Amino acid sequence: MKIDNIDRKILELLTANGRMSYSDIGKELDLSRVSVRERVNQLIKNDVIEKFSVVINSEKMGKNVSAFFEVDCEPSFLVEVAQKLADNPCVSSCYQMTGPSTLHMHVLVDDFVALEKFINNELYSLEGITRVESHILLRRFKSRSGMKL
Repeated sequence: MKIDNIDRKILELLTANGRMSYSDIGKELDLSRVSVRERVNQLIKNDVIEKFSVVINSEKMGKNVSAFFEVDCEPSFLVEVAQKLADNPCVSSCYQMTGPSTLHMHVLVDDFVALEKFINNELYSLEGITRVESHILLRRFKSRSGMKL
């Protein structure tokens, strides 16, 4: 699917406000509601739009500690370790990276007691991990989900 300027503008509007109606998008872009709906449906069908979601403020939900981890693994354990970490509800993201660290992950927990419990019981207990480095988030200057056009 080729993305044209109208599709890009629709994506920009939906990125800014995922609840924006097709009618309001149409008014903004001088298109009919039906035309906008058809374009959005094509973007969904072609996996340009993966999903519509809600972004929740983790601190408002009691997740007051945000930590990033760099985890080195023995190659034969990489996929197993990554899958176990990805399945953990404290882990918000987990990526295989290039560079000195094998896995990079983001963890959200209630407090430092919960962070210590995660590190000792969930992370250090996994076979195949050779090194763990952690970084605690002090202040967020920018955060974004997905790609911005």
